[in-house]
Amino acid sequence: MASATAAAGLLGRQLKQMQTDKDIPGISCGLVDNNVLEWEVMLMISDECKFYGVYKTGEVCISILHPPEEDKYGYESAAERWSPVQSPETILLSVISMLSSPNDESPANVEAARQWRDDPKEFKKRVRKCVRDSLEGEW
Repeated sequence: MASATAAAGLLGRQLKQMQTDKDIPGISCGLVDNNVLEWEVMLMISDECKFYGVYKTGEVCISILHPPEEDKYGYESAAERWSPVQSPETILLSVISMLSSPNDESPANVEAARQWRDDPKEFKKRVRKCVRDSLEGEW
């Protein structure tokens, strides 16, 4: 129980730091139902962002979120994967980086990566529709 309390304390301090740190533009975060283990995050990114077709469930494919083991496909080393030094800030910065400069050689969504490479105009149109639909669902 002590480790859970320590983790909650650390997350609370990290949240407070992120909310007051002006060196991290484009990230706004808070807690869901006052639960330090469940955050609500808004990323304010450029319209020129190369949105990667993130799944409706919110899943993303970022190396630092993968289990800290050797990749069975040989794409990533264990050092590129999850480690306890990752913080909510480093994870969110990785998400922004992924959205700005996606790696289409190892996509989570193969169809989106294909369209992004082969038909960028249609890809942008599809992404804008996806974003509009998700925003309408929020209201």
